Amino acid sequence: MNISHDIINQPTSDENECACSSSIPDKTGFSIPADVTTEQLKDLFGGDLFATKRVGCVPVKGAKGYGVAELEITETHRNALGNVMGGAIFTLCDFALAIAANVGECPTISIQSSISYLRTSHGNKLTATCTCDKSGRHVAFYTVRVVDDLDVEVALMTVTAYR
Repeated sequence: MNISHDIINQPTSDENECACSSSIPDKTGFSIPADVTTEQLKDLFGGDLFATKRVGCVPVKGAKGYGVAELEITETHRNALGNVMGGAIFTLCDFALAIAANVGECPTISIQSSISYLRTSHGNKLTATCTCDKSGRHVAFYTVRVVDDLDVEVALMTVTAYR
C-alpha cells in the first residue's frame, strides 16, 4: 500500500510555504504532517532503502521534534570482534533523526553529526530516540540516544540540521 502521496504534499495556504507551522519556504512540496500514524511513518520512511532494507531500521514513533527507530541486531550487524558495527548504530541514529526532523516540519537534512560510542551492546535490539534541542528558522539541533533492550546506553549523537 502506498499512501505517501496522500499524506505528503498536503495543500497549504501558500504554494511557496511548507505545510507546517513555520513560514520557511518549501520549494519541494514535501512535508509530513505532525499527526502522522506509525503505519504512515513505515510507508513514508520505507523509501529509505538503505536504512530499512539493508540495515533493518524500523520507524516506531514520530512527532514534531521527536523520533524513535529500532533495529533488531543480527549477525550481519556485528564486526569481527562480535560487537555491533558503528556504521549500523550511526545509520539507526540518522534514521531516528530523519523522523524527528521531518515530521511536522519542512524538509530537513543533517549538515553535521557527531557520535560517541559509549558501550558495547549485549542485547538483541537497539532503540534510537531523537529529540529536538532547539529549532530555529533554518537551523535545528538534535540529540539522539541509543539504548539496547537491556537498558544499556550504547551511543549518543548530536546533530546540526538545516531546513
